[in-house]
Amino acid sequence: MKVAWVVATLVAQCTAVTISEINGNRYLSTYQGKNVSGVEGLVTAKGSAGFYLRSTSPDHHHKASKSIYVYGKSAVAQVSVGDIVTLSGEVAEYRSSSAYVYLTEITSPTGIEVASSDNKVTPLVIGHGRLIPPTNQFSSLDGGNVLGVPNNASQISHRNPILAPSKYGMDFWESLSGELVTLPGLHALTKPNQYGDTWVLGDWPATGQNQRGGLTMRSGDSNPEAIIIGSPLDGSKNPTDTKVGDIIADITGIVTQAYGYYALLPLSALTVTESNTTDASPTQLVSDGSCSALSVGSYNVENLTPNSTHLSKIADHIANYLKSPNVVFLQEIQDNTGASGDGVVASNVTLTTLTRAIKNQGGPSYSFIDIPPIDGQDGGEPGGNIRVAYLYDASVVQLRNAHPGNSTDAATVLPGAELNYNPVLLDPTNTAWDSSRKPLAAAWETLDGQNRFFTVNVHFSSKGGGSSIQGDARPPVNGGIGQREAQARVVADFTAAVLAEDEDAKVIVSGDFNEFAFVKPLKVFVAESGLQDLDEVAGIAKTERYTYIYDANCQQLDHMFVSEALAAEAQMEHVHVNTWVSYDDAASDHDPTVAVFNVCA
Repeated sequence: MKVAWVVATLVAQCTAVTISEINGNRYLSTYQGKNVSGVEGLVTAKGSAGFYLRSTSPDHHHKASKSIYVYGKSAVAQVSVGDIVTLSGEVAEYRSSSAYVYLTEITSPTGIEVASSDNKVTPLVIGHGRLIPPTNQFSSLDGGNVLGVPNNASQISHRNPILAPSKYGMDFWESLSGELVTLPGLHALTKPNQYGDTWVLGDWPATGQNQRGGLTMRSGDSNPEAIIIGSPLDGSKNPTDTKVGDIIADITGIVTQAYGYYALLPLSALTVTESNTTDASPTQLVSDGSCSALSVGSYNVENLTPNSTHLSKIADHIANYLKSPNVVFLQEIQDNTGASGDGVVASNVTLTTLTRAIKNQGGPSYSFIDIPPIDGQDGGEPGGNIRVAYLYDASVVQLRNAHPGNSTDAATVLPGAELNYNPVLLDPTNTAWDSSRKPLAAAWETLDGQNRFFTVNVHFSSKGGGSSIQGDARPPVNGGIGQREAQARVVADFTAAVLAEDEDAKVIVSGDFNEFAFVKPLKVFVAESGLQDLDEVAGIAKTERYTYIYDANCQQLDHMFVSEALAAEAQMEHVHVNTWVSYDDAASDHDPTVAVFNVCA
């Protein structure tokens, strides 16, 4: 009896199964940790540390991938592409970070036997037949909203849901894990990273396409139909100067999990066959110098210092692409010595250097105003003391009763909608602004004193600490969302107080909100501030609302919100001087925005 028990145990631990059975119809294999034998498949591709095996056993498991990665450096030399082999090994689930989705694989392969060689290897073609990626939802665990709250309510590794590849984007790519596929009709959705990894879209249905060829993130749709092209299996290098909209030759490679995303590892480097133009047109929204057409710009200038190599490009953009707005909201102005950690907080040299460069580019002689932060308290690059600031054309507008507050003075709205200081920070000691930039409010008027308006320049806390949109946490972690919601309420309280004193007040809140208009912090802001989203007011197409590119998506982190008194004749434009060019040619990681308002009394 004891011998029979041992034999039965060994059989249970070493089971002959198909690749589809190993993968199953979920993310994690039920064979994890078990030894399998007699696994037969066609070698479709090889890498430096393993090879990819496609099942030769017909089955009808449409939700289960018929291919798998076999990990083992010593085994790579024992097989060739086109071989049909059998082998044994242990089923494992691998990920390099707890934030990622697991990859099912066979490790420590043994008993590799080649049954035949030179068999035809035919890739599956994405976009044909059943192989059409879903276009809206990522996972069944997202509650219908990949940006919903609470974040990280569940994890794929814990729930291990049944795959629904026709409905959810992550399920679609998971059902092809380890498979050799061809992506036809490609174009680039993003700039590549430093390794040449590039998000692409092929000849299959898509939603959210903008005029440039990118995919714009919108409410309820973060574009799961895109896929990133990773490092080529032959050791070659993808180009690093690809631009949004560039046409790319068809690619064949392996679908896998790589650094938190579903990726295609191409057999060889991608090739750009047609390069898109990088030229963005200057805005047509120009001030006429009167109260009826006052122009406002907003620009995150990315850690600007007096010695920044991109300062001249920023100056060119403000003077010649934004057409020298009367008031410019700036974010990420660093102190005079940059990221040196020397205790310097003043930024007058940074701003003077910028204004001189703008004048040299044909712009006006801008005046500027900021309130230096307390050293090391506002986050950003250590030592840089980034803050928000204003440039303004003193021949058109002026601060109303200028008397600036200091780094700890808080704004109070006085009777008649006057400010206790001007300009002034909003509640700078509030914990909402811990390690984050404090908003700068200001009251302005035309030179005759007859036309008044208010501004708030913001730079909300970053998304640091977030997780991959295709990661284990569902919905993904939107880093800093709670702090941004608290910040939104502080700014909303201020604008609501201004409007409570004067319901016809003209108010503009603009800057880098580090959030999307359809996510909770900004939904709260609109609900409580009394302001309207200027993109909505101006009728900007939802697919053209972007100022930033991250992962597969063109997305909007930079916004303008206005009071009803400014909405009627407002116009705006996002000027794509940075998202359309290569990293080396970009002056900032954000595009600027420009708008024109009637501020006449």
